[in-house]
Amino acid sequence: MTHAPLILASASAARRAMLENAGVAFQVQVADVDEGAVKARFDAARAAELAQELAAAKALAVSERTPGAWVLGGDQTLAFDGALISKAPDLGAARARLSAMRGRPHQLHSGAALARDGRVLWSGVDTATMQVRDFSDGFLDAYLAAEGTALLACVGSYRLEGLGSQLFDRIDGDYFTVLGLPLWTVLDQLRRHGVIAA
Repeated sequence: MTHAPLILASASAARRAMLENAGVAFQVQVADVDEGAVKARFDAARAAELAQELAAAKALAVSERTPGAWVLGGDQTLAFDGALISKAPDLGAARARLSAMRGRPHQLHSGAALARDGRVLWSGVDTATMQVRDFSDGFLDAYLAAEGTALLACVGSYRLEGLGSQLFDRIDGDYFTVLGLPLWTVLDQLRRHGVIAA
């Protein structure tokens, strides 16, 4: 195993919790990446590639300023009805988005990348299809009131690890992918590169 530190280049509390719960030692450095510029090069049909590209951009940005460290970047995109969906700016927009998704599926793409010394050594992406149930307006109002502005930090305006689990009929894909990191693959890559014990 290497003695070089592992840095998570993400502000996501969910990604931090996944790595902590898996027993992985790491530090956090939020990457300074112009996500808008990266997104401008992609259309909705390439949402999975975009998640991977954003993760790589974050890993590289932190890797270039921390020589010798292993840097893990992560990002997530949401594709719905032929469009790339961004985080809602306010609760009104979150309500409109969830109303539009009612009874319909969408895809969450979670990308990850591992970099060291300014080079991406691995990147990957995993996808989960989320089937939203036909919930009532009353449930939606209660959900928004209970969750509040915390939803604005989530691309789909929901947190599956909380009350948001009640928004769905079915999920086809990995739970960790939904939370924002293809954890099994990430752990495998960390072992392969000697960052954690094999």
